[in-house]
Amino acid sequence: MATVLGRGESFRAGKGDQVVAEAVQARVFTPAEPASLREAGLTDSEVEGLILKFLAARGDASGWAIAEQVRLPYPLAVDCLTRLKDSRLVGYRGSASMNDFIYQITDHGRDTARRLAQRCTYFGAAPVSLEEYVESVVAQGITDHVPTPNDLAVAFEDLLLAEETVDRLGPAIASGRGMFLFGPSGNGKTSIAQRITRSLGGHIWVPRSIGIDGEIIRIFDPHFHVEVPFDWEFQPDAPHPVDRRWVLIERPTVSVGGELTMDQLEVSTNPHTGISEAPLQLKANGGTLVIDDFGRQRMRIDDLLNRWIVPLEAGYDFYSLVSGRRIQMPFQQVIVFSTNLEPRDLVDEAFLRRIPYKIPVGDPTESQFRALFDLVGSELGVSLTPGAVDHVISRHYRRENKQFRFCHPRDLLLQVLNESRFLGVPPVLNEATADRAVDSYFSVI
Repeated sequence: MATVLGRGESFRAGKGDQVVAEAVQARVFTPAEPASLREAGLTDSEVEGLILKFLAARGDASGWAIAEQVRLPYPLAVDCLTRLKDSRLVGYRGSASMNDFIYQITDHGRDTARRLAQRCTYFGAAPVSLEEYVESVVAQGITDHVPTPNDLAVAFEDLLLAEETVDRLGPAIASGRGMFLFGPSGNGKTSIAQRITRSLGGHIWVPRSIGIDGEIIRIFDPHFHVEVPFDWEFQPDAPHPVDRRWVLIERPTVSVGGELTMDQLEVSTNPHTGISEAPLQLKANGGTLVIDDFGRQRMRIDDLLNRWIVPLEAGYDFYSLVSGRRIQMPFQQVIVFSTNLEPRDLVDEAFLRRIPYKIPVGDPTESQFRALFDLVGSELGVSLTPGAVDHVISRHYRRENKQFRFCHPRDLLLQVLNESRFLGVPPVLNEATADRAVDSYFSVI
């Protein structure tokens, strides 16, 4: 079992419990292309099973296409194909270019593939070992990356924030621990949380899947992970050929709201496919996990909080697999609880102590509110006539005692923009278009 000790302590994983001190110190990780299946942390039967299930679905394929499917070097794939041919599970259908062959599955091979698929239907990229995945998380972790004031300025350059809010965010992000963002809705708490990841900088490598005792757990998730283009044929900056089982992504921001359930925080296995899905916090490793609308989840708040106590303090988490095995994995992300409610009304003092940073995100000042109209108007291409913003503030905010929100200028100007598109006229904020936008936007608010 891979092991991660407390923050700042040494990390040990896998074979011989060797300390990966170099990776931890340099915080650099580039997965090297394996020279053998053993080096890849794979067995012959694992790869041969993937190939058989692929050919059963495809019918036939060249050796190069099969190697690309399982994301292994061509010679390793050919070695597996040779063994499968010797066992009469596959055969040659013809020749292909570059001294390659077209392989097709035999009846015996199809029967074997069918039996394998009854346990697990997966036939994608060969999985990465648990030990190598843990090593990658530690080597690419956030605990040693302290963002500078300039990092924060760049990360939040497209948001208009109070200086005191940015000053509070810096130490909170640098801590690598959790934080509360609280305050009225519409003031950018979610936007702030999403930009925290930017301040951490850089890209990271994640495996498409990991394998544990024959179980496949998918890590890479296009819903949360933004793939970074990588030239696999020309790698001038790589210290060695890169393992194709991995994906280069932007540091992830995994955001969930009221739809969050406890099942999403555990390894879940599809009973029909036998494929397991990594929990949300595992997909967030190396980045930020945002619990939006905290306090409005379908589960009891106490249950959710109790789920985070050990990971927040220890820097690791425990998961149960369908086999019954319990594994320990690193918990390497900034966790952000975003809420419209007062934190002390949601949780007890003991848990508040475990979330050391509580950052209020309040309403904009009038000057910030005016600046937002200018900023967003320029961004959206909406012209502002003289006195239009004055009219909005005096007529619709002061007179009706309405609170400024950071989201209001953008939302109102989008109303003006959409109306102009419908009418086929230039988008202009004047008293008339402002009144119509406000009447529509605030009619039931």
